[in-house]
Amino acid sequence: MSLQKANLYELDQSFANEKPDGRKVEVQFNPETLKVTFANQIVQPQGGDQAAGNAGRQFVGAGTTKLALQLWFDVTAMEKDAVDDVRRLTADVVYFMTPQPSDQDPKKLAPPGVRFHWGSFLFDGMVEGMEETLEFFSEDGKPLRSSITMTLSQQKILSAEFKGDGKVPNQPGQAPLKSAKQGDSLQSMAGKNGKGDWQGIAAANGIEDPLRMAPGQLVDLNLSAGASIGGGFGVGVDAGIGVSGGVGVGLSADIGFGGTASSTASVGINASLGGSADGSISFG
Repeated sequence: MSLQKANLYELDQSFANEKPDGRKVEVQFNPETLKVTFANQIVQPQGGDQAAGNAGRQFVGAGTTKLALQLWFDVTAMEKDAVDDVRRLTADVVYFMTPQPSDQDPKKLAPPGVRFHWGSFLFDGMVEGMEETLEFFSEDGKPLRSSITMTLSQQKILSAEFKGDGKVPNQPGQAPLKSAKQGDSLQSMAGKNGKGDWQGIAAANGIEDPLRMAPGQLVDLNLSAGASIGGGFGVGVDAGIGVSGGVGVGLSADIGFGGTASSTASVGINASLGGSADGSISFG
């Protein structure tokens, strides 16, 4: 299963469709949380018995839905096409705050519509506010890391839409996955969950760099590579008794774990008590 990345898309001014030549931004790190707020416009009408507390409230306008999230950008974590200043990355996000000429009236300006899409979560609205925090500066004073807190709003109550009944079929052996957080390493994740063999977990999950986990990356901490069992067991007994005769007993066993098991046993009896008797019994 590949990690699904969140994206920001520029919408046309109808707020219904993505703009064909509009801006598209794939976030570098998925947000840890999404906060959705619903609100209605309600006022207290004048008149009525305020002391008795029976004055009714009135709904005077459409409700609003807001989405608040935080995005992280770090040029030191870029695997290709690295840049020297994190603001070269965040400029594409700040673009959604920049007013654009209206299609109906070019003299009027308004921020573009934006769609936040992450997996099954989709939110259409406008950027109401944005705050960028720059940190981790290079020797020549260029910021290398940035966090952007932004709020999107839509002038209606948005409801989530789902396809199908959403039931997950039961699968034998299915194990829950752990999600990595910002700054997590596989060793720290394994330690928090009482797992010691983090090297084996990394190999079983196909993780190439266990010291730098991408936020949101899913890991099965119950997997471990290279588990095997092997062993051997042997018993030998040899006894001899001589009273006008002889008795001999021999026993050998070989037990193996790891897909094979074998055992052999042999008993030999030879005795003479005023006569003779000999016999042999073997088990294999």
